[in-house]
Amino acid sequence: MPEIHVAKIAQFPDGERRIVKHDDREIGVFHWEGQFYAYENLCLHQGGPACEGVMMHRVEDMLGPDRTWLGQRFSKDMHFVCPWHGYEYDLKTGACVGDRSLKLKRFDVVRRGEDIYVVAG
Repeated sequence: MPEIHVAKIAQFPDGERRIVKHDDREIGVFHWEGQFYAYENLCLHQGGPACEGVMMHRVEDMLGPDRTWLGQRFSKDMHFVCPWHGYEYDLKTGACVGDRSLKLKRFDVVRRGEDIYVVAG
């Protein structure tokens, strides 16, 4: 399977992403908390550029001991949002937040020395 060069690690800071192309496919590669994640840049909703939207922490509701709503906060979980219609995906799994049975196509990421490659298979 072909490996596509993404970047030198020193040129790919934590918290950033890159879009690489292979044939007619685009792949979004994310660097988050020292790990790399790669998904097809194709939203499951209507084919938008899923990997190009805003990255944000998951919003979660806070409930009191009596189950009353106390407000909201950001969790440690990172999501990215398709800019076309707001479909939201879990950065670590590629699962659609609204329906976890739907997942973006995932690609392996390989480190060779100081270089990062995505396996486009």
